[in-house]
Amino acid sequence: MEPLKPVSHRARIALGAAFFVLFFAVWALATFGGLVDAMFLKDPVYTLRTGVNLFREFGFSRDVGITVFRVVGGFILAALVAVPLGILMGAYKPVEALLEPFVSFARYLPASAFIPLLILWAGVGEKQKLAVIFIGSVFQIILMVTVTVGNTRRDLVEAAYTLGAGDRGIIGRVLLPSSAPEIAEILRLVLGWAWTYVIVAELIGSSSGIGHMITDSQALLNTGQIIFGIIVIGLIGLVSDFLFKAFNAWLFPWKLA
Repeated sequence: MEPLKPVSHRARIALGAAFFVLFFAVWALATFGGLVDAMFLKDPVYTLRTGVNLFREFGFSRDVGITVFRVVGGFILAALVAVPLGILMGAYKPVEALLEPFVSFARYLPASAFIPLLILWAGVGEKQKLAVIFIGSVFQIILMVTVTVGNTRRDLVEAAYTLGAGDRGIIGRVLLPSSAPEIAEILRLVLGWAWTYVIVAELIGSSSGIGHMITDSQALLNTGQIIFGIIVIGLIGLVSDFLFKAFNAWLFPWKLA
C-alpha cells in the first residue's frame, strides 16, 4: 500500500465485500459462541428470520416506503432552498456577510431539539417529519455549498471577465460548472445525515416508519427486529449512495478528466 495510490474497481469491490464477510463472521462468532447473551444480541440467522417475518406478516414494506418518502421529501425540500442560497452566498460576498453568521449559528442547533415544538406546530403527521429533516439538512447544505462556490479558482473568473463575461455569465459559465460536481457530493453526504434525522423523528410521536418499528421492538425486548431495522436502513443507504455516485459520475464526466 502507498499513500493516495488508487486501487482498481475490482479490488475495491472485493475489499468492500470482504469487510462485510468479516463483520458478519464476528457477529456470528459472538452470538453462536455464547460470548453475548441472546437477549441483548440475536444471531444473524434469527435476525434474518425475524426480518422475513416482518415483511410477510406485519407489512414492514409499508414502513420502509414511508420512511424513504420522508427522507427523500425532506431532503429535496432542503436542497431546493439550500443550493440556490448557497450559490448566492458563495458568489456575492455581501450576501455571505449578511447570512453566514445566522447559518453558522443555526447549523449547530440539533434537529431533534425542535421535535417538541414541531409536534405542537404541525402535529405528529408527515409535516413534522419533513420539517425535522429539512431543519437538519438545510443549514449544512447552505454553508457547504457556499464554501465550495467561494473556492472557485480565481484565474477562471478573471479569464471569463477578460473574455467579456458579465456577472450572470460568471455564475452560469464558471462558478456553477466548476462547483457542480462538489455540490453533488455535498448532497450525497447530507442525504446520509437525513436518514439520522428521520429515524429520530419517527422515534417520537410516530405510528409508522422504520423508527416506529424499532421503538415497538424495544418495548418488546425484540433485539432481532431492532437489528434488522438498522440493517435495512444501512442497506437502503448503501444502495442510494452507490446510485448517487454513479449518477454524479455520469452527470459530471469532467470531474474525472
